[in-house]
This record gives sequence, C-alpha cells and structure tokens, in this order.
Amino acid sequence: MAKIKGFLEYPRRSVPYRPVENRIRDYREIEIPLSPDAIVQQAARCADCGIPFCHSEFGCPVANRIPEFNDLVYLGRWKEACDNLHSTNNFPEITGRVCPAPCEAACTLSVNDKPVLIRHIEFQIVERGFAEGWVRPLPAPVKTGKRVAVVGSGPAGLAAAQQLARAGHEVVVFEKDPQPGGLLRYGIPDFKLEKWVLDRRIRQMTEEGVQFQTGVVVGADLSARYLCKRFDAVCLALGAGQPRDLPVPGRGYENIVFAMDFLRAQNKRLAGEPLTPEEERLDARGKHVVVIGGGDTGSDCVGTARRQGAESILQIEILPKPPETRAPETPWPLWPKMMRTSSSHEEGCERLWSVMTTRFSGAETHVNRIHCIQVEWIRKNQRWEVREIPGTEFERPADLVLLAMGFVHVEHSRLIQDLGLTLDDNGNIKVSDFQTSNPMVFAAGDAVAGASLVVRAIDAGRKAAAAIDCFLKPL
Repeated sequence: MAKIKGFLEYPRRSVPYRPVENRIRDYREIEIPLSPDAIVQQAARCADCGIPFCHSEFGCPVANRIPEFNDLVYLGRWKEACDNLHSTNNFPEITGRVCPAPCEAACTLSVNDKPVLIRHIEFQIVERGFAEGWVRPLPAPVKTGKRVAVVGSGPAGLAAAQQLARAGHEVVVFEKDPQPGGLLRYGIPDFKLEKWVLDRRIRQMTEEGVQFQTGVVVGADLSARYLCKRFDAVCLALGAGQPRDLPVPGRGYENIVFAMDFLRAQNKRLAGEPLTPEEERLDARGKHVVVIGGGDTGSDCVGTARRQGAESILQIEILPKPPETRAPETPWPLWPKMMRTSSSHEEGCERLWSVMTTRFSGAETHVNRIHCIQVEWIRKNQRWEVREIPGTEFERPADLVLLAMGFVHVEHSRLIQDLGLTLDDNGNIKVSDFQTSNPMVFAAGDAVAGASLVVRAIDAGRKAAAAIDCFLKPL
C-alpha cells in the first residue's frame, strides 16, 4: 500500500477552481492542478483495501487498477503509473477531467471519511506522461490485412478504433461532423474539456494508423451496402442522439431548443467553425434563460449561458430536491443520491425542484414566458407517481429555453434500417457480446446501453474492439 497510515495523516484536499469573476470571462478549463508534492500526499491516503471497491462493478467502469497507480505515485514511479493507467483506459486525460468519479464514491474511505482524490491523481499521471514524452504512438508491429469501419468518433468509437488499430487491423473512422470527437468535441464545454486535449490524442491515433474521414454521413453519403462490401467488420458507435422532448402547448416556439444544439453551437463558435443561421441565434446574451433538466447537460448549459452574458438563469427539475448527504437507499459503495452543486451552479443560477412545465406562451414565433406548477411524488403500488399541487401555479420570463432532459435512445437512422438491425425494447441497438443481428456489424456505447458516462463508453469501445478482433481472427 502507498503509506500504511496515510489516510490518517493526510486529509483530502479538494482541487481548487479559478475565481468565479475570472473564469466566467473565458472558456478555459477552470481547475487549478495541485502541486506534485500535494498529489503524492493524496496518493498516500490510499489504503490498498483487501477488496478495492474503487475498481469493482460499483466503482471504475474501465477497471483502472487504482491502488496500484496510487502506490506507484507515492513511490515516485510516475512512468510505471502512466503505463499502468493506460493499460485499462485509452483516454485518462479525458476521464481525469470530466468523469464524475464513481470510483471515489465507492472508495472504502467513503464509509466514514472523505475518499481518495482518485480522479485528479489520474489527471496528474497522464499529463505528466505527455509532458515527459512517455505517451507515444503504439503502431501494430504486424498488420492483419483486415479492414474495420467505425461509425462515430465519440468516446466509444475512438476507444474501439485505437484498440483495433493496435491489434493490426486497418481502421477507418467515419464522422458526420467536420472534426472527430463526437460528444467530446461538440457536447462538452471547453471550460471542462479544452479541445487541444482531444486533438493531442487524435494525433497519436493517426500516427498509429487510424484514418479519419469527417463530414461523412454514413447511410446517406455512404451506403450500408458500401460498408459491408469494403470492410470486413463494422463498429457502430452512434451515441444516444435522440433527445427527450417536452410535448406541452407552446413547444413549437423557435427559441425553445434542445440543450445539445445550444452547446454544440457554442463549441463550434469557439472552434471557428461556420454556424447555421439557427445556430447564430443560439446566444444567451442579455436573455432570461430557462434550463429544463437538472443533470450534467443542464449544468453545462448554465455555465455556458453565464459566460455568454445571460440576464438571468433558471434551472428547473421535475424530481424532488436530493438530500444533502447520502440517501439511505444508495448506501456505500453505490453511487450516492445526494445534492450536488457543480462549478457552473456556483457561477450563478436559480435552481428549483419538483417543478413541472405546463405550457409556454409568447408572441409570434418566440417564447417569452414559461408556465409551471409544483408537483409532489407519491409512491403507489411500488411505483412513483407525480401529482400536481393545486394552487401552486407560477410563471417566469423566458427568452431562451433549453431542454436538457436526457436522451431516449440512438437515432433510428437510415443506416440502422438498411443494415437490418434489431432494436431492443428501449429503442437501442440489440447486441450479443457487442455483435448485432447482422453478424459483421458490432455496436458499442450509448447506442447500445443508452445515455451514460464517458468512461462507460470507453469501456464499451474497448470490449467491442476485443469482440471484433476475435471475429476477424478466429481460433
């Protein structure tokens, strides 16, 4: 273990943020990394548990060997820690920035203390690895002659592509957007993940032999028949792109938009990419912004609207306000149901819970008011039901409404139809060991499991690549 009594000697240190008044003026990352000496102390807190729940099914989805790299950091063996980290995770510089860290919630110290600072230690290891030149391209020494098409370049697609290329296959990644990265590039704000971080890793993948063809809509620009004729296997990493809508009166106003469209427009703006006329209008400056949905995407909208100069920001959530501490129904080592305040919330917004939107009103094509009512949640026949509370109706100004209520399933595109793929009851692609109903077509990530964490998508991409490799190189 790192240090026998380290968790008794050193308290957990939180990663500081840049001051609010400074960070809302730009889109640069907000965290201030701890010093190397501080990181060594934080690594020393790891107790190297007999059963390390941090990388169990409750903790890290990619099964990072967390106690091992903590011990290596404490001993000053940073290169070995970097190699250890990359043995399970293709993109620790991304998860070290944006992962909510279920590993920390499952840390044994969480039972009665504060967990080890796992996510930031991971961040420090990989960034030191890049700085020291330890992270290098790893091209396959022997080529198999097999060709694999990966459709989609989000975290699942990128992980699958890198693993397949390192196994010796020729890999072509098709991406409908102008640049690769999917959700990582166009969905996550720069203040959480600056895009040079993504470009750095994509350069490595290119040097490993991965080919990227962007601006290509597979199913339209390229047919399913073309894929099946030109490639030996196909991996679909399309994401869960169908957002959950809000079918209430007034939904048709043009300034009521999906959250991902709003975030995408701002990321394109920062990247200098041309915007459509509709995207040009997605600007919160001087507006009363209402974000419907209390998850991470809603939080990202809050931070983006604040930086754009919104007059006011209201975030509403239909679910009850979570408890301040871990709820009894989510005991350790489960991911705790509890109140969370993100860095974006700290920058300024009003938050309301147990609120249902009933309708929108406005003038001509634009909304200017949102009408809501308070609700209560009643447990009936082992199910929760929502009921409106009479007399609690209220309304608020709304110049821009952002729908951040999650995603329902993969988009049911022409590609899925032409490949003849079977869908499950939730509308996602049905697979068996990542293989679809079309034997040469595999699928991974949110297109299979529904919207989830970046780290789960990376894990799925790695496992799908292993399944494809077995398919192409049978025993």
